Amino acid sequence: MVSPPTRRLHDRLRRAVPGTGARVPRPRAEVRPSRRRVGRRWVHLLGCTVAAGWAAAFPLVSDLPNQVFWGTLAAPAYGLAGLLCLVLPQRIGPRAAAAVAVAGAVLLPLVLLAVHGRHQSEVMVVERSARLLLHSGNPYLAAPVRAADYNPYLPAMTLFGLPRAVLGSAGPVCELLGDARVWFALAFLGCMLGTWRLLRAPGDRAPLLPLAVLTASPLIALALAVGGVDLPLIGVCCLAMALAGRGRPGAAGLVLALACTLKWTAWPALPVAALLIWRLHGRRQAARASGIALLGGLAVVLPFAIAHGREMREQVVRFPLGLARVQTPAGSPLPGRVLAELGPAGHTISLTLLCIGGLAVGLWLLAYPPTSAIAACDLLAAGLTIAFVLAPAGRFGYLALPVVLVIWPRLACRVLTWRRPAPAVLPPLTGFVQV
Repeated sequence: MVSPPTRRLHDRLRRAVPGTGARVPRPRAEVRPSRRRVGRRWVHLLGCTVAAGWAAAFPLVSDLPNQVFWGTLAAPAYGLAGLLCLVLPQRIGPRAAAAVAVAGAVLLPLVLLAVHGRHQSEVMVVERSARLLLHSGNPYLAAPVRAADYNPYLPAMTLFGLPRAVLGSAGPVCELLGDARVWFALAFLGCMLGTWRLLRAPGDRAPLLPLAVLTASPLIALALAVGGVDLPLIGVCCLAMALAGRGRPGAAGLVLALACTLKWTAWPALPVAALLIWRLHGRRQAARASGIALLGGLAVVLPFAIAHGREMREQVVRFPLGLARVQTPAGSPLPGRVLAELGPAGHTISLTLLCIGGLAVGLWLLAYPPTSAIAACDLLAAGLTIAFVLAPAGRFGYLALPVVLVIWPRLACRVLTWRRPAPAVLPPLTGFVQV
């Protein structure tokens, strides 16, 4: 029989862990499940209402037909999802709402836009680059004249345009299966699933509902339906940090090599992942991952840089920075863009602030290297946010990358912070009095 002093000690330790401030959940008998279910129902309803309002704003304020079309279909879908959350039992309500949101905000607009050949210019750029690569060996136009002629992506992005180059556009099926957006979405979903599997606790729940909610959110659904060129980059960055955190340097190096050959904005992921592996698994593993990433990236980029260096420099470097002859269409009113519109002096200030911000994040990374995948994703998200906000040209849609980097690993690990509280050491419950 356990003595009363020992039982009281256990009760106190279970309620609060000294030195950490961590609270231990109350016994199940004290939890009120009905009140918790009601609270969750209203949170789900609020999320659907915000999403519906976000989507409904596009037909009113946007001048892009594809975005208007998406908002017209997505807003009723989000509204219906909110209604299902309100009227259906808690056991099936969130799943039904997520299914309706995915169908109405992702699948329906994507299929209709793809079948009719409607997309944003970046989809056409990727598909054209694949045709150019197959016919001439060069994914970049030699003499671009207008903004749509520029290809600001690195050579590996051409892979997503190969289905269109192979299947063509003969019929609705080929229109749909050849559309680069479909392959952007599949790469994104595959990487998200891989990240979840690497970071989740043993025996944790399946990621289908969280992944459906993330995909149906306006942040991802709009990009997936009308463009989606940044979705593979989001996926591979999350997957690279998860592999690095789990001590798989070879796989992490390969994924980083792919990321660094898609867009130049993925390059900051390499030092972040290398320092994470160094802190957790030693410098030899970090050197292995870095070597694989660098060699793999150079093997893809270097041949094009040698053979078509002028085109790559003009389209991949100067065009996104606003230094090319043609102005980039990425013109969201972010601070860097506003400064660049003031003239050469403002453009210089924007680039200077961008360099200072990058240097500050680099110094922070060296002073406080990440010790978990969540911390690495946070640091990468901070650096990319500074880059997107202060760059002379940018879009609000670019911010989806840092947002997902912050949210998805936390959902997988089921924690809100990257700090790990010290575990509580409880004395054993025995029949003897502890002295």
